[in-house]
Amino acid sequence: MTPDLRFLIYSAVLTWVMVITATLFRVRGWAMTGALLAFGNRDDLPEATLIAGRAERAARNMLENMVLFIALLVAAHAAGVTDTRVVTGAQLFFWARLVYFPVYLAGLRYVRTAVWFVGLIGLGVILAALI
Repeated sequence: MTPDLRFLIYSAVLTWVMVITATLFRVRGWAMTGALLAFGNRDDLPEATLIAGRAERAARNMLENMVLFIALLVAAHAAGVTDTRVVTGAQLFFWARLVYFPVYLAGLRYVRTAVWFVGLIGLGVILAALI
């Protein structure tokens, strides 16, 4: 397996963790009533707390960025691009997104934006290898 695909797998696991974490925060899954709500249809979700809202927005943002990351990596592999920039971009994307989640949860807005931008640079590095 190529290193960039390994970072794609890591990013997929991170996305899953972010989505599950957002759900647990929203339903307060550590309590019995929250666990029951999580296993149900979630028709009557409680109002999101600050951290639950942040977790949901971070998870949604990760899903949106994963679409771009996947598209770029698939394009690189389909085109047979073996440029080291693909791996570098994948690394930048993953590590930035890993840092992004706790920074977003902590409410560090300017740091969050800077970290998000580093992930965007990672996508740009992959794109630069393709063109």
